[in-house]
Amino acid sequence: MATVWVAVTTATLCAVFTMVLALGQAVSARHRAGGAADLAALAAADRALRGAEAACAAAGEVAEAQGAEIVRCGVTGEIADVTVRARFGPYAPEVRSRAGPPEGSLPPTDLPPSGLPPADPADPADPADPADPATTGPATTGPAGGPATTRPAAGPAAGPATAPTGGPVALS
Repeated sequence: MATVWVAVTTATLCAVFTMVLALGQAVSARHRAGGAADLAALAAADRALRGAEAACAAAGEVAEAQGAEIVRCGVTGEIADVTVRARFGPYAPEVRSRAGPPEGSLPPTDLPPSGLPPADPADPADPADPADPATTGPATTGPAGGPATTRPAAGPAAGPATAPTGGPVALS
C-alpha cells in the first residue's frame, strides 16, 4: 500500500511542477512580447514624422530583432500604436504598446520663472540669476516692509532645485 501512496504523491508533484514550469514559460513569453512591443513602438514614434509607412517599417525591424512579429501598426500624428506577437514555446501572446511625445512639454528654459524680479546687473552683491531656479532661494521682505527680493539659496539645506514648472531639475 505504501508503494501506491509514493507513486500517487510522485505523480502529483510532477504534475504541479509541470504546471509551474508552464506558468513560468507563459510569463516569460508575455514579458518578451511586452519588451518587443515597447521597443517597436518607440522606433515607430521616432520615425512618425517621416510617415506611417517608414514608422511601421522601423517598428517591424525592431520587433524582428527581438524575435517577434508586428500584428498591427498605426501612426496618428506623432503617436505610434503597435501590437506585437512573440512566440515562445506553445505560447504566442500579443501585446499592445503606444509611444509618442510627452503629454505637455516643458516651457522654454531660457525664460525666467514668473513672480521673480529680474536681477540687477549693476549689483555685484546679488549673484542670483532669476532664470536659474537652482540659484534662487525663498523671497524675503525688504526693510520696513519694502519690496520682496530673492537671494541665492545657500548650502545643502536649501533643498532640491526645481524647474519653473515645479518639477525636479538635474544638476551636473
